[in-house]
Amino acid sequence: MSKKLFVGGLAWATSDDSLRAAFEAFGPVADAKVILDRETGRSRGFGFVSFDDDTAGMDALQAMNGA
Repeated sequence: MSKKLFVGGLAWATSDDSLRAAFEAFGPVADAKVILDRETGRSRGFGFVSFDDDTAGMDALQAMNGA
């Protein structure tokens, strides 16, 4: 089963690749997506990271919560 995490408070310059890199320390990332404004194409300041491994997702949640 996979674990999908909401990640808020992202810097405007955060990309899908940099978001993935920040979470890969906890395990293989299945998907990392920064949500973009449909009109401007600029980051909306949040995104989602998915892990195939629930344990890696929980480790990431605990370590990155509030960071």
